[in-house]
Amino acid sequence: MPLAVQMRGICKRFGAVAANADVNLAVRAGTVHGIVGENGAGKSTLMSVLYGFYPADSGTVAVFGKEAQIHHANDAIALGIGMVHQHFMLVDTLSALDNVMLGAESHWLLEKAVAPVRAGLESLMQSTGLRVPLDTRVADLAVGDRQRLEILKALYRGARILILDEPTAVLTPQETLQLFDVLRQLRAQGTTVILITHKLKEVMALCDQVTVMRGGRVVEEVPIAQASVEGLAQAMVGRKVQLGRPVDAPSGERPSTQNALLQARALRLHDAMGVLRLQHIELDLFPGEIVGVAGVAGNGQSELLDVLCGLRKPDSGSLAVGGQQFAPPGWLDPHRARALGLAHVPEDRRARALVMDFAAWESAVLGYEHTAQNCQGPWLRRRAMQAATAALMEQFDVRPRNMRLKSSKFSGGNQQKLVLARELGEAPSVLLVGQPTRGVDIGAIEFIYAQLRALRDAGGAVLLVSSELDEILALSDRVLVVNQGRITGALPIGECTEARLGLLMAGSAA
Repeated sequence: MPLAVQMRGICKRFGAVAANADVNLAVRAGTVHGIVGENGAGKSTLMSVLYGFYPADSGTVAVFGKEAQIHHANDAIALGIGMVHQHFMLVDTLSALDNVMLGAESHWLLEKAVAPVRAGLESLMQSTGLRVPLDTRVADLAVGDRQRLEILKALYRGARILILDEPTAVLTPQETLQLFDVLRQLRAQGTTVILITHKLKEVMALCDQVTVMRGGRVVEEVPIAQASVEGLAQAMVGRKVQLGRPVDAPSGERPSTQNALLQARALRLHDAMGVLRLQHIELDLFPGEIVGVAGVAGNGQSELLDVLCGLRKPDSGSLAVGGQQFAPPGWLDPHRARALGLAHVPEDRRARALVMDFAAWESAVLGYEHTAQNCQGPWLRRRAMQAATAALMEQFDVRPRNMRLKSSKFSGGNQQKLVLARELGEAPSVLLVGQPTRGVDIGAIEFIYAQLRALRDAGGAVLLVSSELDEILALSDRVLVVNQGRITGALPIGECTEARLGLLMAGSAA
C-alpha cells in the first residue's frame, strides 16, 4: 500500500527534554495505525508535529508521497490531516452545527453559511454512521456524541488522515464499541486512522500496524498479526509488566468474624431531575478486601460514591463508618469523612480532584489543609506542606518531581498518582476510588494496582468503581454488580467471569 504519512528523523526538544529523538514513522494509507507508549514517551508530541501544533527541530514529513511543510494546523488541514484531541476542542455554549461551522464559514452572512454546512454534515452522517443531534448545545451532549462531533468536524474539513489521541479514555464500553465500528467503516472507505492509546487490547482489536515509543524514540514497529499484549507492554515499559490477578491472590471468601469498616443500609437517592438513581443499596466493606463495583456507566455507580463520601445526601438510608452512624438529614460530609479515615479518589480527576491552576503542592493538600501537620492556628505551614509533597512525589513516583509545577502541566497518569498520593498519604482505613486508571499508561496502572493492594494488605478496605471488567477481575476480592440503581449480584472473585458479570450488568440472571 502507498504511504499516507512518512516522518523521517523527527527531533523535538523542550529545553533539556528530548520529546522526540530521531523518530521515523511510516503509516500506510487506508489502515488503522496504533502508536503506543507510556506517558511522556513522545506519542502526542510526534502527532502534534504532524498536525502543526509544534514545529520539528529537524526532520522531514511527507503526506501521500509529497514532502510537506507543516508550520501550523491550517497547513495540516489543507493537506487532509485532522486531529481529535483527548480533551475536546469544542465550545460548550454553541450548538453542534455551530461548532463545525466555526472558523470554516462559507459566507460572511451566517444565515447563508448554515444550509451548506448542515447538508454536508447530513451527508457525512449518512455515509459514516456518525450520528449527532446538530441543533443541540455541546454542553447538553453526551461524551460519546461530543467525540463523534469532533470526528465529523475533521471529516467535514476534508480529513483523509485522522489522528485520535486517547479516544476511549472517557467513553463507556458501549461507546467504545460504537466508535470502533465507525473507525472500521472509515478505514473501509479509505480513511487513514492514527490511534494514540494506552489500551493494548484495543490496539489488538482494531489496528493493522503498531509503533511502540519509549523515551522519545521508536523501539518497535510490528504488524498486529505478529504482536501480543504482553510483548507490547514489555516494549513500552522496558521490562515485564504484571497487570493481571496474582496467582496467589485470595479467593474472595471473607472470615465471618470480621467487623465492617463501612456499612450502608437501604440507601435511596433521587437526582435533581427526580430520577431514581439508587434503590435499596446495602453493602459492607471489611478489613483486608477490595470490593469491585461493576456496571454499565449510568447505573448508579457514580451516585453511590458521592453518597458514601458525603458529597450527596440520600433520600433515606443509613451509613456507619469510623464507629459513627449517619442518616438524613444529618448526613456525613467530606470533612467529617476524612476525619473518620474515609478517603475518596473521584472518577474525574480534572474536575473534582485537582485545581488545574494550583501548583502540585497545593493540590497535594486539598481537603487536608487544616490537619495539624499542615496548619498552626489560622496559619498554613507552607514549608511543611511542600516538604510533605516532595516526599509523596518521591514515594508515588510522580513525574516530574517539581512541586511548583501547575497541576495542569502533569500528564494524566501523574495527575492520578498525585491524587492517590494525597489520599493514601493519610493512611485511610477506607478508600473509595472511581476509575483509578482512566487515561493512565501501563506503567502507572501497574503502580496504582500495587498501591491499592498495599492498602488492602495493611488491613484497609477499598471500594473500587471501574468500567473496565479486566480491572475489576484483576483487583477485586468480591464483586458487586449494579443495574438501574440496584445491586443485582454479589459474588466472591472465584465465582466471577466476564460472561457472568456481563449478564448481571445487563440485568439478567447469571
